[in-house]
Amino acid sequence: MQDTSLEDASIAERSSQSARQRRTMVDCQVRTFDVTDQRLLARMLEVPRERFLPPELEPLAYSDIGLQVKPGTERRTLLPPLVLARLIQAAGVTSTDDVLDVAAATGYSSALLAGLADRVVALESERALYDELRSNLDSFGLAEVHSVLAPLANGAPEEAPFDVIFVNGAVEINLEALFTQLRDGGRLIALKSVPGDQTGRASKAVRYDKIEGGMGYRALFDASAPVLEAFRRNEQFTFF
Repeated sequence: MQDTSLEDASIAERSSQSARQRRTMVDCQVRTFDVTDQRLLARMLEVPRERFLPPELEPLAYSDIGLQVKPGTERRTLLPPLVLARLIQAAGVTSTDDVLDVAAATGYSSALLAGLADRVVALESERALYDELRSNLDSFGLAEVHSVLAPLANGAPEEAPFDVIFVNGAVEINLEALFTQLRDGGRLIALKSVPGDQTGRASKAVRYDKIEGGMGYRALFDASAPVLEAFRRNEQFTFF
């Protein structure tokens, strides 16, 4: 018979260690990357990132690198916490906002956004990741986060309009459908791939604002992430 007191002590120690690691992540990574939104910082201290990772990646939960999770037909890389935090801050999420989280992967970004917005819709196109995302959100007590399994570039028209559309990765093209799902005054946040980059990873964080039906655009900061396949420009071949 297992000693339940020892098991409880082990769980408590793991929880305490996770809390210390989150504090270090916030203080040494996120705050130093010009993230000052107190609501967002508090949320990052609340949500244990390891709960949204497969077991083999849990030891890297609070590292400052992107983490690739169970790739299927499309590549998925969870953004480094400091990049993710600064992107969310740039979106200016308020407690009355409806948010679409595109390429939500295992659900960590959706869990953060759920503590900041009024409503969050998590969009994922990979069935295995969608199932994991739904399981992670439910186990963390976020059953109210609605999830949609559909092509990323299609957005979630039945759930629109949105005040914020958050894209977890780099894009090159195919944002038109997402733009139509923004309310006037809405914001779309993504990483925009740098044209001509040979590595395929150089990008800039960008914010699009919908103003009287038109789309404004501004670059925010340099970052690096793989291009999401749904938003990739097809290779063009030139014949001489």
